Amino acid sequence: MDLINKALKFEKQKLNSLSTSDRVKISREAKSLILSLNEIYKVKKDKEIMDIMKRLTAIKVKVEKRLKGKPLTA
Repeated sequence: MDLINKALKFEKQKLNSLSTSDRVKISREAKSLILSLNEIYKVKKDKEIMDIMKRLTAIKVKVEKRLKGKPLTA
């Protein structure tokens, strides 16, 4: 359950005023945590693990949206 604790700790970290490299690191870390939790979920089918993965995915999407920037309007 060390992985679940690591995911919960990751979820609680502050995400304001980050540099681009920090955003890339957070995105990669979130992806690796999600994939690792998914392997556990395949075996246990625990709803709590799925909820954690959903929250981490939301954080990852938010960070990646900021990385890509505003789309240019034509």
